Amino acid sequence: MKRLLLLCLLLFVGGGAYANTNLKIGFVNTEKVFRESRLAVNAQKKLEREFQAREQEIERIIRQARDLQAFLEKEGLTLAEPERIKRQNELTTLSRNLQHAQREFREDLNQRKNEEFAVVQDRARKAIMEIAEREKFDLILENVVYASTRVDITDRVLKALER
Repeated sequence: MKRLLLLCLLLFVGGGAYANTNLKIGFVNTEKVFRESRLAVNAQKKLEREFQAREQEIERIIRQARDLQAFLEKEGLTLAEPERIKRQNELTTLSRNLQHAQREFREDLNQRKNEEFAVVQDRARKAIMEIAEREKFDLILENVVYASTRVDITDRVLKALER
């Protein structure tokens, strides 16, 4: 019992000493940085321009396949057997080409997104480090469950990225 009381006393005294240290802690909402910074917005617009033609081509293939599917459903029974088989083969080929184009599109888009946002992430990290050193932070966190506005430095990071 005495040992337990002594242990509690030591933890209380030790914890109190730790609580009295003046740690300066900050928090950065990286999701907000990736969503709202001019650098991230410009990267997103660049990607949209870069992939716009391919996206339109995929949409064209989708319309073409949909139209052919509707035609076969409506007229399939009245078509001659060779013509019906030919149209079904066309639809199969279109579907296969569409799946291939969509897969390549997603892979290429993801790769380019990773490349573009790596630049944003690198610049954001540099901005965070500059703020941390200039304002003498002991610890800066990201991706936490809760942080009060008192420790949130996200807006300062966004301003630093604008420069």
